[in-house]
Amino acid sequence: MVVPTHFLLDGDHIWLHLARPNPVWRAVEAEPRVTLTVLDDYAYVPTTWRAPVGVPPADGVPTSYYATVQLRCTATVIDDAAEKAEVLHRQLAALQPAGDHGPVRIDEGPYHRMLSGIRALRLDVGSVTAKYKYDDHKPIEHRQRVAAHLEQRGQARDAGARSQLLRRLGGAAGT
Repeated sequence: MVVPTHFLLDGDHIWLHLARPNPVWRAVEAEPRVTLTVLDDYAYVPTTWRAPVGVPPADGVPTSYYATVQLRCTATVIDDAAEKAEVLHRQLAALQPAGDHGPVRIDEGPYHRMLSGIRALRLDVGSVTAKYKYDDHKPIEHRQRVAAHLEQRGQARDAGARSQLLRRLGGAAGT
């Protein structure tokens, strides 16, 4: 089962909350070993950008660049109102550090009546696996060319993918 959600990573623990009607709860209660997958800096790299020198651009092989991490965890369900309020407070503090949200309390404030409609999770991280795909096996010139294309295209995740590509080049791209 896959459930997209915001979460807070705090040391070896991950904190999150979901609506009580979410079908994930049955799965977590049946099997508390879960995997949290994070994918970012994702960008499609078209055929024309990956064709080797001397090969017609349309004959290149497309790919995707990405960074992904899988955290294998043991889940603990949190139903206590005070503990859920603490999880919400910590998430809001991390996601809205300016503090422009109401107070999270179990007896008053904008969220206290909503606490009964959610459950929280603490995920204890057991292991981590990461995969990065940025054409590391390709020549530097090829990767520099793709970095330039990513900058020029400028779609939503291109800047992140370009940054990862250049970081992995060790600054060799010169841009």
